[in-house]
Amino acid sequence: MKIEQIYTGCLAQGAYYIVSEGEAAIIDPLREIKPYTDRLAKDGVALKYIFETHFHADFVSGHLDLSKATGASIVYGPTAQPAFESTVATDGQVFNIGKVTITALHTPGHTMESTTYLLKDESGKDVAIFSGDTLFLGDVGRPDLAQKAASMTQEDLAGMLYDSLTQKIMPLADDVTVYPAHGAGSACGKNMQKETVDTLGNQKRTNYALNQPDKASFIQAVTEGLSAPPGYFGMNVAMNKLGYESFDAVMAKGKTALSPNAFESAAEETGALILDTRNSGAFSQGFIPNSINIGLKGDFAPWVGAMIVDVKQPLLLVVEDDTIEETITRLSRVGFDNVIGYLDGGLETWKQEGKETDTVDRITAADFAARINEQSTIIDVRKDGEYAAEHVDGAYHRPLALINDWIKDVNPEEHFFVHCAGGYRSMIAASILQARGYRNFSEVDGGYNAIAKTEVPKTDFVCQTKVLK
Repeated sequence: MKIEQIYTGCLAQGAYYIVSEGEAAIIDPLREIKPYTDRLAKDGVALKYIFETHFHADFVSGHLDLSKATGASIVYGPTAQPAFESTVATDGQVFNIGKVTITALHTPGHTMESTTYLLKDESGKDVAIFSGDTLFLGDVGRPDLAQKAASMTQEDLAGMLYDSLTQKIMPLADDVTVYPAHGAGSACGKNMQKETVDTLGNQKRTNYALNQPDKASFIQAVTEGLSAPPGYFGMNVAMNKLGYESFDAVMAKGKTALSPNAFESAAEETGALILDTRNSGAFSQGFIPNSINIGLKGDFAPWVGAMIVDVKQPLLLVVEDDTIEETITRLSRVGFDNVIGYLDGGLETWKQEGKETDTVDRITAADFAARINEQSTIIDVRKDGEYAAEHVDGAYHRPLALINDWIKDVNPEEHFFVHCAGGYRSMIAASILQARGYRNFSEVDGGYNAIAKTEVPKTDFVCQTKVLK
């Protein structure tokens, strides 16, 4: 028996590849299937099952393309109603893969169809659980994302999650390995550990949610402090449930190279958003007016989802050399399939054609320290926990994820400074601000990490672990 975790850091997502005696199973695959088909070919095994722990909200699964390519059956847990051919397991149903078995344990609470898959070896011993978004390391799945009846509240779902954990998972032996669908950085939880694999026994000891004294306390603990889910989540659920265009077709369409004139015409005729995926430093020095910068080298896909939201939005891309395939792949993982082309030759060809460019006023932390005073307006776009831990004295907290709410309150006539932790998120904010007509601001290169090394007055540091709890 072989178990391989295939972890994708930018999504904080874990897929799983299991092999026994010439047969294989894959759990929660990502959109692009070549990494899986390559493994199958290398190992000389046949894919028998594709197990889905639930209808994912934060990424689009590769189940349909993978099933089409291999003939493997797609398996969901009880109550799932996908719009394509699949096996909807009953609670406790056993699936054979070579000499090992996988048992479907219905564990509703994160979603109604959420299912944990229990792996047993050839002797029948419990080896591991693939817990999806039911049990994370350090946390449990948030109970506010599910498609549910209008009469059900997040507290109702949290209560169901408590029952699932206490009745189906907690009774398992301490040496059972926990393989969750996500790790730290995912928006599907609020307190996840940086590790991606653990024993159930250690989670029983250290996971705050598993150490609540009763059901009421559990419900309160897991529902408090939940931020609003990203707007694209519901659209990803729909794609996973109803189906989507093949990844190969999405890639072929997106790889359409456009000359500067064709690129400009496409932008005008289609209403496409120009997404510039270069690093923040390069973007600040020159970009196509009204384009939005979300750097590929960062938490690219989640921020695309959070900022653009509508997965059907037509996109035109400006990319670094040789990154077009990676960019389209990472966009497709969160359902943004409507890439209609990219600027051939990048920004240099645009400038060579004499077309208009724009810049952002990016300053150093030292310049920031020299220019601010008690009357300065400073906007900190970091997350709640980061700001609460420590921030520039007098800075306004305006999280990037909520920019559509607070941008209208910014006075375009009054100069302001904007920063994040390192410059990635503040350049996203800067590009959005300028696209909407705000020009009287300066963005701080290096963000708070650089500002903290200056003499700028700051609040006292508070441990983020305490803040987030």
